[in-house]
Amino acid sequence: MSYDQLMYVHLVTVVPCIFIGAFLLFSRKGQAIHRNWGKVYMALMMFTAFVSLWMPAKVGGNILGHFGWIHTFSLLTIYTVPTAILAIKKGDVKSHKRKMIILYVGAIVIAGGFTLAPGRYLHEVFFN
Repeated sequence: MSYDQLMYVHLVTVVPCIFIGAFLLFSRKGQAIHRNWGKVYMALMMFTAFVSLWMPAKVGGNILGHFGWIHTFSLLTIYTVPTAILAIKKGDVKSHKRKMIILYVGAIVIAGGFTLAPGRYLHEVFFN
């Protein structure tokens, strides 16, 4: 796949997470709707994280001619989603909640904010 194709797949999978994740953070916990949308959210987050690993860093320095600092958010996601699932399966609601807040703030808010930096695709879309 080309960079543009990967970028579109990434956007299609991550944009719903902005809204689903916000809904989950503010909705009543433990009910079927929270669990079901949580599964969708986690699946989309994992998929988008793996897709982003195939996208070379185009802004700033990189490692091995491919990975940039933005890829740390992909790794955050790949680590956090399974550990959050394990936490809730063990009944550790506090750990699950903490991980989900970290995931949303780190992978959606902060990483999403960085996508608006000059030289990135979304900066071009919104500011040029």
